[in-house]
Amino acid sequence: QVQLAESGGGSAQAGGSLRLSCAASGRTFSFNHMGWFRQAPGKEREFVATIRWNSGDTFYADSVKGRFTISRDYAKNTVYLQMSSLKPEDTAVYYCATSGRSRDFYRNQLWEYDYWGQGTQVTVSS
Repeated sequence: QVQLAESGGGSAQAGGSLRLSCAASGRTFSFNHMGWFRQAPGKEREFVATIRWNSGDTFYADSVKGRFTISRDYAKNTVYLQMSSLKPEDTAVYYCATSGRSRDFYRNQLWEYDYWGQGTQVTVSS
């Protein structure tokens, strides 16, 4: 089992920034990827960004590329999502998740992730 705890959500003005954190505990040796997803009201949960845990390689959804940065602190088993140039359409509950699947490919599908955090709300006002 892997336990995930997100923090750092809140409110921001359009154009502003927020940083989310997600700390993993438990079987932290068991995952190869950590990702961020989000779910806006009335919409399906969607992929935001992912990072290969060992190499630090990253992959982003087109909607956030150039504005969001995913990074990790390997020693602290923590992943971050730095969000800049925020837009009202970034408003959602943000979830972190871990995947134990092969490192060969980036993992951007919900079903590829095994453990999920409880989510943190991000609200961006215009």
